[in-house]
Amino acid sequence: MLEVRRYQPSDAKAWDAVVERSRNGNFLHRRGYMDYHADRFADCSLLVERGSEIVAVFPANLRDNVVSSHGGLTYAGLIATHELRTDATLQVFELIGEHYRRSGVERVIYKPVPHVFHAYPAEEDLYALQRVGARLSRRDISSVIPLRRAAGFSATRCRAIRRAESAGVSIGQGRDLAAFHALLSEVLRRHQAVPTHSAAELFLLQSRFPGQIVLHEARGEGQLLAGVLVYDFGRTVHAQYIAASEEGWRVDALSLLLGALVSDVYAERGYFSLGISTEQDGTVLNSGLVAQKESFGARGVVQDFYEWVL
Repeated sequence: MLEVRRYQPSDAKAWDAVVERSRNGNFLHRRGYMDYHADRFADCSLLVERGSEIVAVFPANLRDNVVSSHGGLTYAGLIATHELRTDATLQVFELIGEHYRRSGVERVIYKPVPHVFHAYPAEEDLYALQRVGARLSRRDISSVIPLRRAAGFSATRCRAIRRAESAGVSIGQGRDLAAFHALLSEVLRRHQAVPTHSAAELFLLQSRFPGQIVLHEARGEGQLLAGVLVYDFGRTVHAQYIAASEEGWRVDALSLLLGALVSDVYAERGYFSLGISTEQDGTVLNSGLVAQKESFGARGVVQDFYEWVL
């Protein structure tokens, strides 16, 4: 018999164990990552139990009678183990709906994990969403490179990489997270934006996940020209932040750095994600940005939002 119950801080170790053996979870869904901004999100996460065994977890927060899965994460949804199969998933969605209705929740904003981040097929939740009457409310387009079957770099990108090599740009793993965050902030400031994470938050998260949050740099004469902060999920790696200085753009340092990450450093993985290129809730495509990503061989994978009215 399946049951759902509210997550409690004392469940943290068991929660992380479920994420670790799940089909579609990664370190974003572990409590050490989720809870770094717990002061900004009222947690209403759920555990799914069969007897004494936890077979799934549901990262979620509550705001104004609306549950999001999860407001502080790019994607989440139902994080399921191999023990939770299709029939059971349908039951779980009914139980989740009943649980939140009793709490006065009016609707759920559900952000499923895109398939390229799955360790094993896990799209039963998409079928369950249809069964409970949820509707697609937003769709972003993300750019992803299938590393072992990559289309290759464009001729323009190959020339840019050669220019950076000729300019003497060097690349390697970086440790100066403060310098990278300062560069990132400077770049985003030109677009009236700020990084999602403060420098202090990035330091905290990297201290909790040192092998999975990794900075890669391109430098010229010791000067930081470009950087990519990678979230390493194992099968898939994701460029969480990308930034280059004006000098870095001039000498094509970012082309060299990304080219090396794709064709060498992470070449034996499954996918390299370069993130979304959409704005204004997915209604506007940044054509220049997506074209840059496509020049490395990336192509589109959707990132969806569903609205489930209870």
